Amino acid sequence: MKTRINLSLLVTMFGLMALCQSPEELANAQLEAYNNRDIEAFLKPYSDSVKVYNGKREMLYQGKETMKSQYGAMFDRTPNLNCKLLNRIAVGNTVIEHEEVVFGEGRKIYAIVMYKVGFNKIQEVHFLDRVQ
Repeated sequence: MKTRINLSLLVTMFGLMALCQSPEELANAQLEAYNNRDIEAFLKPYSDSVKVYNGKREMLYQGKETMKSQYGAMFDRTPNLNCKLLNRIAVGNTVIEHEEVVFGEGRKIYAIVMYKVGFNKIQEVHFLDRVQ
């Protein structure tokens, strides 16, 4: 009986682990959805209470609903939007990316963004630097 219980627990644990995504996988998922301008897929990797900060560590906003209105509007008005990943560092629950974001008609910015992951969701986004 003891072996069955342990085996059941092991099977359950492996099943739950299969549902978990690494911080890099979460960052990839939101990047792919961003480039497809798919707001629902873009929001999926984020916590409902995600916090977004600027480079001065000031909170810009909190919550997936605010993120939806911010990014949804941008996706709607920017048909040529594209983010190219230039470099990525992933350590533990943190992913830092150097990105080139093209808005169309030659307008682009370079950004350094840090994602903090917990409970299998992106909990915080820090825009560390943006260069026009």
